[in-house]
Amino acid sequence: MSRDEWNPRELPDLADRTYLVTGSNAGLGYFASEQLARAGAQVIMTGRNPNRLAAARAAVYRRVPDAATRAAVDTMILDTSNLGSVRAAAATVRSRKHLDGVLLNAGIVHTPKERQTTLDGHELVFATNALGHFALAGELLTTLAASVGRMVWVGSMSTSLTPFDPVDPELVDDYSAWRAYVQSKTATTALGLEADRRLRDAGVPVASVVAHPGYSTSGRTPGIIGVNEPSRMTRFVDNLQAAIAQSKEHGAWPLVRVLVDPSVEGGEFWGPRFITHGEPRRAKASRLTRSREIAERLWSACEDATGVRWPFDRAARVRRR
Repeated sequence: MSRDEWNPRELPDLADRTYLVTGSNAGLGYFASEQLARAGAQVIMTGRNPNRLAAARAAVYRRVPDAATRAAVDTMILDTSNLGSVRAAAATVRSRKHLDGVLLNAGIVHTPKERQTTLDGHELVFATNALGHFALAGELLTTLAASVGRMVWVGSMSTSLTPFDPVDPELVDDYSAWRAYVQSKTATTALGLEADRRLRDAGVPVASVVAHPGYSTSGRTPGIIGVNEPSRMTRFVDNLQAAIAQSKEHGAWPLVRVLVDPSVEGGEFWGPRFITHGEPRRAKASRLTRSREIAERLWSACEDATGVRWPFDRAARVRRR
């Protein structure tokens, strides 16, 4: 299938493929999981809250009637802000011995007004959006390599709107809610691009790709009990932005495409056709996120903060399935 033939509403058959999605109980993560299950994939939905995960899984089965027979949808507790939780979840996934891709989606969008730290002592937004995913991708690298798999990092338009250089990634000295969000997305994009460079240099058969969802809002998104239940006011306000906004269901399209489309290559950056909305197209990451110097600085910071060194040599030698 060529790039021009891709239809996000009718994905290719993904039977016998297994994908892990972080932050699956709502928003982009939920709709990505639903779209994968609709195509017959085995989906591991992850999140922090077991009740919300159960509600999301039930919603997939309601909305995809044949998911119970065509696809297996499992749930797993995974809190990307907690490195212990990341390690435990990764160990469980490794025991399954097959993983075709991981969507590193979980994140805090509505960031706290005051700086908060995790149990591990890291700034909450950076830990949740970037550090946890860096650690998870590293822990799952050999499993992905065995399946010649793919990792997808989630970027944001915000990195072009306000290009903050993350010289202080954990914002010890100058915290603001907006800067915390933008810097975390600068980090995920830069790390995703840097990961692909390092994977290629090491000869590891895993692609690293970055995608962003455009401007996706809950008020433009179908109502789903336990998953997306916006107020009437949210619906009203979000619908006033109909010309530039889209649903989270459509926002998941670029994420899912780069996860499963074999024509997508490692190191690419994708987003909606019209930047804020539309069908997925290849795009260009912001200049800041393409800086090799910034990426190497962030990589070292993540290694120090998580204690995770990606096993490139071992992944390059792993026996492929």
